[in-house]
Amino acid sequence: MKKRLREGVSTGSCMTGGAAAAAIWLTTGKCPDVVKVETPIGKTLYLDVIPGAMGVCSVIKDAGDDPDVTDKSEIVTQVELLPEEGEITFVGGEGVGVITEEGLKLPVGEYAINPVPRAMTVKALREIIGPQAARVTVSVPGGGELAKKTFNPRLGIQGGLSILGTTGIVRPMSEEAMKDSLLVELDMYARQGHRSIVFVLGTTGENALKAEYGAFTCVLQVSNYIGFMIEEAVERGFTNILIGGFVGKLVKVASGTMNTHSHVADGRIETICTHAALHGASTEIIRKLYQCVTTKAAMKIIEEERLMGIWGDMAQKASLYCRKTAHEMADVGIVFLDGDNHILAESSNAGKVLEQVRRKEK
Repeated sequence: MKKRLREGVSTGSCMTGGAAAAAIWLTTGKCPDVVKVETPIGKTLYLDVIPGAMGVCSVIKDAGDDPDVTDKSEIVTQVELLPEEGEITFVGGEGVGVITEEGLKLPVGEYAINPVPRAMTVKALREIIGPQAARVTVSVPGGGELAKKTFNPRLGIQGGLSILGTTGIVRPMSEEAMKDSLLVELDMYARQGHRSIVFVLGTTGENALKAEYGAFTCVLQVSNYIGFMIEEAVERGFTNILIGGFVGKLVKVASGTMNTHSHVADGRIETICTHAALHGASTEIIRKLYQCVTTKAAMKIIEEERLMGIWGDMAQKASLYCRKTAHEMADVGIVFLDGDNHILAESSNAGKVLEQVRRKEK
């Protein structure tokens, strides 16, 4: 029986808790040891408070069992009560990023404190200070360095982390969290008006395509979630998708497997064997291929036996399956990369799709 994974607390909930504790301190003269936070999904959190200077309280981020780079970070929140009635405004301090690209939920130039955490904090403060105006400053010491390990630089969030959380809690579902983060970036490109996009499996593939074709402004690392991201892209109006990556991953797509993670499916060697047979490989060669443990080992045999034409056929087959996944609403080109990150093969439509991607960038 699998162990139940422990949920965590979002940075947004930490900010809300720190702000509430600071407001209680300012209005009563006493800083609470523990503060209650009501999340948008109806779950109540009780968070330990670390007092700083008067009106400044910290909460330590607990990511639970989720692999979150912000785990154990100190979320420092300062509340300043203003003399008049009015709005509660938000400022990003040390380690909190600034929006520099259009297409996100906040305007360019605004601090990366997302709408739900803002709403949570406003609600909590209103229960304490009523209609009084206030300024909330949130900081994450060391957040600038941590942000380099997140998607923030790709999203145009510079200088630090985002204060996040749509539910107030962190569920330890790394696959779901990964998909959600990919959709944030996809939504940004869609709002910017892009209808053509490059999908790569990771940084290595992205660098290889840039070396071959030049830089792209609309490129997204989709990891193993090829089918999922094709469907989501089509739903957002994308009509041209170029997918590039190591052949050892994308050969799975040539068999119709749209999630390339090893725990979902494999079939790489079987697919290579099938295409080698279609290209006239002998039974002996097919047996040698079938005994290969890795795609690289199979690639060596394919090259030795002068069967290199199979890669173009498989790229074409992968393109066909991807277009079916897109319900023929998007043209999907495929680029296979070899073990040295050079172009191994392309589907016949890859050039046309690339041209459409480039057209937006001119």
